Amino acid sequence: MSLRERLQEDMKAAMRARESDRLTTIRMLQAAIKQREVDDRRELDDTEVLSIVEKLIKQRKDSASQFRAGNRPDLADKEEAEIVILSAYLPEPLSMEAIDALIAEAVSNTAASGPKDMGKVLNSLKPQLLGRADMALVAEKVKARLNNG
Repeated sequence: MSLRERLQEDMKAAMRARESDRLTTIRMLQAAIKQREVDDRRELDDTEVLSIVEKLIKQRKDSASQFRAGNRPDLADKEEAEIVILSAYLPEPLSMEAIDALIAEAVSNTAASGPKDMGKVLNSLKPQLLGRADMALVAEKVKARLNNG
């Protein structure tokens, strides 16, 4: 079952169960996917849908921290609830050891020798890590490895 089909089934289940928060979040995700398809004039595959889910989660995290800073815990709680719902569509996250192993493999495969090769390494890692690791953290690890090695 593709991610799009799973979203459709989950939306129907949320309607039947009258889970309005979950239904609203799924509809928001589907609207973001549809908007991207209209902009690109093509149907998105699962990896592109995953990138949209990650982007929406990142937006929700930023909003929640802003709401907490602005002393609005009610709105922050709503954003965090949406993060939980959206996170269900991401694959199982990788452990730090697995991420380090993939970084080591990517560095050797791309023959990276210094910080100037960071983009090359990250581009080779992105398909494997999409939705399974925080790319900002991965970028920091790659930078540290290339600066030290």
